[in-house]
Amino acid sequence: MLPWEMTTKGFKVDADDPRAPPADVWEAMTEAERAKVIASLPSEIPRAHPPEGDRHFLPKIKAREALGEYFRRIGRGVYLGSELPVYYPGERVFAPDLIAVLDVDPHPRERWAVSQEKRGVDLALEITLHGDPKKDLERNVVLFARLGIPEYFVLDARTSRLIGYRLAPGDSTYTPIVPQGGRWTSKVLGLDLSLEAGRVRFFHGSAALPEASELIVRLEGMMDDLTTRVETTDRAREEADRAREEADRAREEADRAREEADRAREEADRAREEAEARAERLAKRLRELGVDPDDT
Repeated sequence: MLPWEMTTKGFKVDADDPRAPPADVWEAMTEAERAKVIASLPSEIPRAHPPEGDRHFLPKIKAREALGEYFRRIGRGVYLGSELPVYYPGERVFAPDLIAVLDVDPHPRERWAVSQEKRGVDLALEITLHGDPKKDLERNVVLFARLGIPEYFVLDARTSRLIGYRLAPGDSTYTPIVPQGGRWTSKVLGLDLSLEAGRVRFFHGSAALPEASELIVRLEGMMDDLTTRVETTDRAREEADRAREEADRAREEADRAREEADRAREEADRAREEAEARAERLAKRLRELGVDPDDT
């Protein structure tokens, strides 16, 4: 029995087993019919197991944040989704812990429908902890290779292992990625992956991609340094202003002292002139009286 129904009104999604139309059915649809089918594909799927707590959540969200910030900085479009329903034509829906699709518009999505996007998933990452390990470690290895997903990584949080698979051109089964120096190379991302403190760490060359919390600490440190420099600059400016004001006051006092000295000199000159004039008048008077002032 097919997990969908073809009626006189077109393709109908099975609510118990939602799947995107097979490729031939999709090609026969009009754009309006396609839009209607895509809208009917659930954007949430029931969990087989309850949420697994921080040991499952944190590695997933930290990996997504680190990759998102890295591709944002290098200006390359990448869509990153976490537990996003993925619909391959005619296949059972699945929702990996993290998917990456390179060189696409990273706008928010409710689902990844391959027929609509015209692109399959480039990389999938699963984190296995308390659920069925065979899903991530066995069944997905077969399924994702058959679907043509180029790379697949599994963080086995139970045993602190990182496992990587790559699909060689023309192959339908994965080849294990052999780590070198504790790192697994992702050709899709152009990065290396390693296992660190129970989570996946990404490297570009020898540099680790910073996680969001590390970026926050780094930015806070930069802000503290900037604040210190601003405060130091402000203090230096204030000291320079005070020194300039003191220099201005000293210059004004020097100008006043110079003006007072000039006035004192002028007064001394006038006093000398007046004394000389009085002496001349006295000498003249003495001569008029018949007294030689030089004999006195």
